[in-house]
Amino acid sequence: MEILIISGLSGAGKSKAASFLEDMGFYIVDNMPAAMILKFAEFCAGGNGRYDRVALVYDVRTSDSFTELFDVLEKLRGMGGVCRMLFLQASPEAVIKRYKETRRRHPLSGGTDTLEEAVRREIEVMRPVKEQADYVIDTSSLSTAQLRAELLRLFSEKDEKTGMTVAVTSFGFKYGLPLEADLVLDVRFLPNPFYIEELREKTGLDKDVSGYVFSFRQAREFLDKLKDLLTLTLPLYAEEGKTSLTVSVGCTGGRHRSVAVTHALTGYIRQLGYPVTEYHRDMPKG
Repeated sequence: MEILIISGLSGAGKSKAASFLEDMGFYIVDNMPAAMILKFAEFCAGGNGRYDRVALVYDVRTSDSFTELFDVLEKLRGMGGVCRMLFLQASPEAVIKRYKETRRRHPLSGGTDTLEEAVRREIEVMRPVKEQADYVIDTSSLSTAQLRAELLRLFSEKDEKTGMTVAVTSFGFKYGLPLEADLVLDVRFLPNPFYIEELREKTGLDKDVSGYVFSFRQAREFLDKLKDLLTLTLPLYAEEGKTSLTVSVGCTGGRHRSVAVTHALTGYIRQLGYPVTEYHRDMPKG
């Protein structure tokens, strides 16, 4: 079992980090008191693998003293699993700017005269926690995509590509565009197996149909160009912060050409190392 404690300064990006870690397979619990962490860890350990990766968000509002947190960390690290702490920080100027933009109230503002005083006080209060952290990320100048990339680098179980899943969908233009599509590819220019009597009742998943489609030079060249496009753009989408991408391939009825191309693209994307699903929306309608 892997337990990650997410702590840090208010306004430094703990909520964003938690969201990204949830996309990576962590079970997230927000603002858990230190007194409950050990019992929760014991509960997760008996969860038959359901809670193998857990991230607990802990901040300055949770306790007046960090002694209990440090005791819990020591016990967790002795339980045999993996227990680590991530601390997110940002410069006072960056935190103040973020609070002004969101117009939220700083958790320590009640006992201070200014926002700047509250921010600097929290930096001092959280210093012992930062010293216990396994990882410290300064988000002062990080974009959302850069924060996600850093979290993927530190905590992804596999390659960074696992941070984004790809769905490839075939469809028929006569039934309308898929609403979820990020990229739409039109293959209606390819020779149509519908007009071949022995292929009409089959689909693009049948070898006879896919063999017919890719027997034409333009189909093979188009597929090669698509592979080049995906090889270039998929890493860029992942780096930009996308967690899912839907590629939709359309022909007239969504039964032959689009299905064959979708199936071929799915296999290639899988070879690139991305989690990928294949779906043929309109294939049964033929």
